[in-house]
Amino acid sequence: MELVGSPLTATHAHPRSTPTNFLPAISTMASSYKNRFPYYPLPQSFSLPRTPSAYYRTAATNPTLAPFSGSSRGLTPSKMLPFVSNRTSLFTRYTPDDWYRSNLTNYRESETSRHNSENLRVDTSRLIQDKYQQTKKTQAETTRNLGERVNDIEFWKSELCHELDEMIGETNALTDTKKRLERALVETEAPLQVAQECLLHREKRMGIDLVHDDVEKQLFTEVDVIKSCQERMQRYLDRAKAQLASNRAAQHEVERDLANKQTAHRIDDKCHHLRNTSDGISYYRGVERVDATISVPESWAKFTDDNILRSQSERAASAKLRDDIENLLVVTANEMWNQFNSVNVAFTNRIAEMADAKSKIQTHLAKTLQEIFQIEMSIEAIQKAIRDKVPPLKVAQTRLDERTRRPNVELCRDSAQLRLVNEVHELDETIQSLQQRLRDAEDTLQMLVRAKAVLEHDLAVKANSLFIDQEKCMGMRKSFPCTARLVGYV
Repeated sequence: MELVGSPLTATHAHPRSTPTNFLPAISTMASSYKNRFPYYPLPQSFSLPRTPSAYYRTAATNPTLAPFSGSSRGLTPSKMLPFVSNRTSLFTRYTPDDWYRSNLTNYRESETSRHNSENLRVDTSRLIQDKYQQTKKTQAETTRNLGERVNDIEFWKSELCHELDEMIGETNALTDTKKRLERALVETEAPLQVAQECLLHREKRMGIDLVHDDVEKQLFTEVDVIKSCQERMQRYLDRAKAQLASNRAAQHEVERDLANKQTAHRIDDKCHHLRNTSDGISYYRGVERVDATISVPESWAKFTDDNILRSQSERAASAKLRDDIENLLVVTANEMWNQFNSVNVAFTNRIAEMADAKSKIQTHLAKTLQEIFQIEMSIEAIQKAIRDKVPPLKVAQTRLDERTRRPNVELCRDSAQLRLVNEVHELDETIQSLQQRLRDAEDTLQMLVRAKAVLEHDLAVKANSLFIDQEKCMGMRKSFPCTARLVGYV
């Protein structure tokens, strides 16, 4: 029981013992890089004060006495607390044992606090060292991972650069081949036009010379061969254009991937070389919760590998197409040259036949003209012979007419009379036979004249055909493109 006025030495006035577990255990404070919510360093404004005075705030409560003046207001002097100096008897004192026990308790509590503090300092020092080593190891692993990532990017960059160079070279080669094919296709127009003009010129042949001979067959074959070559060239030209578009698409994908790799390489290389003392490092709150990734290492490598495989596939198709175009140019050039030579051989043979026929016609015409001359001479001889028979006939008939004037019995049928009559008959028969022969000769002359006209017309026809084949057609066919032009090199 405490009396009023006793010193305020209640238990709450003693310093409260510091709990041994006022800080969490070290094991609960250890953090790992695998935690979902890792420890984030706070800025200086949010860090704890250097002197943890808050820990001692509860233990630093100093007991105070209530002011006598304030507590004695309104009280009678008999109820006022007595001063210590006025005490006349002992009341509510601690015993020495209590004093020793209190000191021992304070000693033990002090030792416990010191021990806890020493353990805390040792654990804290060890924790700081462990976290330092862990942070250093984690940062080294991250730096090593970034270095490996940079090496991976450099590897794929080199692969993309090599594939891009190969694709650019293949695209340029295919472009050159396409241009050669276009030039070769343009060069086929001249031979086609020549063949068609030869056919048109040969339509100007006349009469019997409008024959479907071997030359015309070969010309039609040449037109078909050239058109077939043009169709194949145009088909491969369309394929080359489509392949160029595919090459450019694959090249665009490789270039875009390479540009992305270069940007990523620059960023990761910068991150790889960042250190704790580097400039430009700062806090970025919540950045670890932002997942902007869209690929994993497997899909990332597969994406680049697919681009390279696509580019390689397009390059292989482009190279095969170039080989096909080269073979096509050689084959078409050989086909057109072979057919060109066949047409020329047919023309040469036909011209030789035409020249031989013309020579024979000229020979027959010369003989016909000679025969016409001879038959005309015969006609003139017959006419002269007929004219020569007129005077003897007149003489004989005049003799007979004169002898009819003999008188009476003198009109004797003597031998002279009979001979004159026979002479007149003979002359008449001679003149009639000569006239018949004259008519036959004139008919023969007409036949010869008609034959001459036929031969002359045929000779003109042959000369016209020979001029068309030899001068016009063969004259145009001397300008057939060379093999270098047909394969597109010129």
